[in-house]
Amino acid sequence: MKRTVTLSGALTIALAMSGCALVDRWTGDDDAPAVALTEAPGQIEPVHAAAIVQDQAVFWVSSNGCTEKADLLPVVRREGGGSVITLRRLKEDRCLEPREQGVELRWTFQEMGLAPGARVSVENPYQLSRARG
Repeated sequence: MKRTVTLSGALTIALAMSGCALVDRWTGDDDAPAVALTEAPGQIEPVHAAAIVQDQAVFWVSSNGCTEKADLLPVVRREGGGSVITLRRLKEDRCLEPREQGVELRWTFQEMGLAPGARVSVENPYQLSRARG
């Protein structure tokens, strides 16, 4: 019985410590405030492609004909020695003229509050382009 109590106590402490590590990971020691993705505005946007080129983040996203840059928001969080971008859709595209290849949208590092040459990754899920029919 004593062994079971000791083991369950050790597991409880380990779980509590891992929770602290996650909080530290999300909040970090950086000066920039961290935003939990569940608290960020809009919905996570699936992307057809993403690239980081010449201090810009370039995304190809689906469009029904009306998607504009202002309809999406890149949420940046610091993680480790770099940053992670999650593109979120703020406004649904309700137009009726789908663009087969989607649209290309760009944000500069400066627009996202990133230093030139910063190490960046993208966290959005990928979505295949619509099949030609």
